[in-house]
Amino acid sequence: MMILLTEKPLITDPTMIFFVVLLIILLAPVIMSKLRIPHIIGMVLAGMLVGPFGANLLERGSSFEIFGQVGLYYIMFLAGLEMDLESVKKNSQRFLIFGLLTCFVPLLMTYIIARTVLGYTDSTSFLLGCIMASNTLVAYPIIGRYGLQQHPAVMLSVGSSMISLFLALVMLAALAASFPIEPAGATGAATAAPATGGSLEGAWAWLFWPLFLLKVAAFVTGAVMLIPRLTRYFLRRYSDSVMQYIYVLSVMFLSAACSSLIGLEGIFGAFFSGLILNRYIPRVSPLMNRIEFIGNAIFIPYFLIGVGMLIDVRTVFQGGEAVWIVLLIAFIGTFGKFAAAYISSLLFRLHERDGKMMFGLTSAHAAGAIAMVMVGIRLGLVNDDMLNGVVLMILVTCIISTLVTERTAQVIVLREKVQSQLPDATADDEKILVCVKYPEIAPQLLSLSLLVRNERLNRGLVALNVVYDDEHAPTGREQGLRLLEKLQQQAAASEVRLQTQVRLASNIANGIKHAFREFACSEIVMGMHVHTERSPKFWGDFIQSLYNGLNRQILLTRFVQPLSTLRRIQVAVPSRAEFEPGFHRWLERLCRFAGQLDCLIEFHGRQESLDLIREYISQHHASMRTKYTLMGHWNELPQLASNIAPDHMFVVVTARKGTISYKNALEQLPDELQKYFSGKNLMIVFPDQYGAQKEDRMSFTEAQHQEESSIYDAILRRLHRPKRNNSPENLE
Repeated sequence: MMILLTEKPLITDPTMIFFVVLLIILLAPVIMSKLRIPHIIGMVLAGMLVGPFGANLLERGSSFEIFGQVGLYYIMFLAGLEMDLESVKKNSQRFLIFGLLTCFVPLLMTYIIARTVLGYTDSTSFLLGCIMASNTLVAYPIIGRYGLQQHPAVMLSVGSSMISLFLALVMLAALAASFPIEPAGATGAATAAPATGGSLEGAWAWLFWPLFLLKVAAFVTGAVMLIPRLTRYFLRRYSDSVMQYIYVLSVMFLSAACSSLIGLEGIFGAFFSGLILNRYIPRVSPLMNRIEFIGNAIFIPYFLIGVGMLIDVRTVFQGGEAVWIVLLIAFIGTFGKFAAAYISSLLFRLHERDGKMMFGLTSAHAAGAIAMVMVGIRLGLVNDDMLNGVVLMILVTCIISTLVTERTAQVIVLREKVQSQLPDATADDEKILVCVKYPEIAPQLLSLSLLVRNERLNRGLVALNVVYDDEHAPTGREQGLRLLEKLQQQAAASEVRLQTQVRLASNIANGIKHAFREFACSEIVMGMHVHTERSPKFWGDFIQSLYNGLNRQILLTRFVQPLSTLRRIQVAVPSRAEFEPGFHRWLERLCRFAGQLDCLIEFHGRQESLDLIREYISQHHASMRTKYTLMGHWNELPQLASNIAPDHMFVVVTARKGTISYKNALEQLPDELQKYFSGKNLMIVFPDQYGAQKEDRMSFTEAQHQEESSIYDAILRRLHRPKRNNSPENLE
C-alpha cells in the first residue's frame, strides 16, 4: 500500500526513542510560537517528519500505541472532569440538539456524496458517514491553557462531542454486527480493530440491540453506583497525593476497559469516569493540578505525535483518483461540522465567536477515525485510497481545529479581560490569612482557602503560625517552620503563592492581629478549638479575644472528613444579616466554596434575607445548585441538627455584640453547637463589621476589647436560675 523510505527505523534504542520524543515535546512549542502557529500542530507535523512515512527515524511501535492511547483517554477524561455539571443539566436541551446536529449533518452529507460522487456501496458510505459524525477533542488542551473550561460554548462542544461519538459508535457497532467476520484485509491491520461486541448472524441478528442496550445500561448503572462510593471511601482514608493520583488513573482505565468490552470505544468510558469524578476533584486542588500537568507534559503530546506518524502526505502527489478522494473527504469532514455549528449558533442565538469555538472544537478527527477505519478494513469495506483519504483528512481537520480554537480563545479571553477591568473587580481587597497550628488540620485549612479565593485576582495566600514566647519557643518555632514548609509544597502543587511566617508572641490573639495588619489581609481562615484537655472553653483561650478585637471576616472551621467528599452545605443566616457590611463577602466565599465542590448549598433564614441571597446568586452564580428554607426564628437552630448528615457541612453566620444582626439568642450558640452539632463538619462565620474601614479604633472612651461574658451576665444568669425542687420525684 505505502512504500517506506527505509525498511527499518533508524532509531531503535528505547532510551533514544524517548529522548527524541521529549525533544519534540520541548522544541515544538518554541518553534511554533515563532511562527504563531498552535504548538499542537507542531506535534502532529513532527510526528509526520520522524515517522515511518517521513524520515523513518522512529517506528510507531508499542510505546506510541500505549502512550498514545493513554493520551487520548486523558483528553476525554479531562473534558469530563472540568465540565460544569450544573450548567449541563440546565442546558441539556441545547446539548442534545447540538449533539444530534453535529452527528447527523456530517453523516448525511458524507453518505450522499460518497454514494453519488465516489460511487461507494451503501455500507462503505455509511461507514464513512460514521467516521465524519464523530470527532476528537484534539484542540481541548488549548482551552485548558486559556482557562476556558467553564465557558458555555466549550461545555456545549464537549457535551455534544460525547453525544455524537456515542451515536457514531453505536451505529458502527450495529454495522459490524450485520457483517460476518472477514479475514484481515490487504493492509493486515485487522488486529488493530477495536472491540465491537462481536457479530450476530442469521436469525440471531435481532438480538444485537437488546443485548447492546442491556450492556450499556449495566455499564452506566454500575459506574454510577460503585465509583462514587469507592471514591468517598478512598479519599476519606488516604490523603497521600501519589495514592490519590494512582486511584484516579485506575478508575479511568477501568471505565475505559469496561466501555470497550460492551462494544463502545474506551474514550467513552474515560469521559464518563471524568463526569463521575467531577465533583470529587475540585479544579483548584493539587490533585487536579497533577492530573493536568502529567497529561499535558507527556501523554497528550505522545498521542499527537502518534497521530502524525499515521499520515502519509506523499499520497497527495501520486495523482489520479487518490487526490480527488483525499480532497473530497477532507472537505466534507470539515464542512459538515461547520454547518452543524453554524445552524446550532443560529438556533441558540449565540455570538459569532461562540459558534466559531463550537466549530473549532468539534471539527477535528483523530485516533477515533483511525479506529473506525480499522473496523472497516476488518469488514472488507475500506480500500487503500479511502484509508489514505481518511488519514490526510485527520491532518487537515487537526490544523483547522487548532487554528480556529486558538484564535477564538484569544478573542474570548481578551473580551473577558476588558470586562473584568471594572472598578468593582479591581477594588477587591481580598487577601486571606490562614492561621495554622496543628498538622492534622492545617492542610484542610489551606484547601479551604484555595477553594474560596478569587482565581481571577491571582493573589497569593498568607500562612501564619504563632508560637508562645516562653521557654518552649525554640521548639515551637522549629515545629512551625516544618509545618509551613509542608503547606508551601501543597500550595505550590496548586500553583498558588504562599507567604509564610512563624511569629513569637506573648498573646496569640495580638500576634494574629499584628500579622493581619502587616500583610494587609482582608480575612482569616482558622480552625476551631478542639483540644478541650488544654482549655474547656468552647472558644479556647484566644478566639474570643480575636473576633472581639478584629472587625474583619473570620472563618472558624472544624472538619470531620475531607472537603472533596462533602455533598451539601447548610447555612443558618440570622435576621438582618443583609444589613451587615460584610454580607456580600461571606456570601461570595460560600458560593465559591460550593461551586468548586459542585455541591448543593441550602440557606435557612428569614424571607427578606433569603430574597437578597437568591438575587445575588442568580446574578453572579447562576449555575449553582441552591435551596432556600424559611427559618422563622433563631431558636429553631437546634432543629436543623437532625438534617445534617456526615457528608454535610453546617455553616453558622453569627455576629459580634453591638452589630445590626446580633441577638441575645447568639449567647447560647456555643452550648447549642456543643450539644446538637458535635461530630459534624462545622463552620462559624464572623462577618466584616466595618467593611473596609480601619479595624483597630482604640481610644480612652472605646476600649479595644471587652470580655464576652461580663459580671452583669453572671448576675442575670444567677437571678434567672430555676429554684431547685427537692421533692422525692426530682431526686430520683
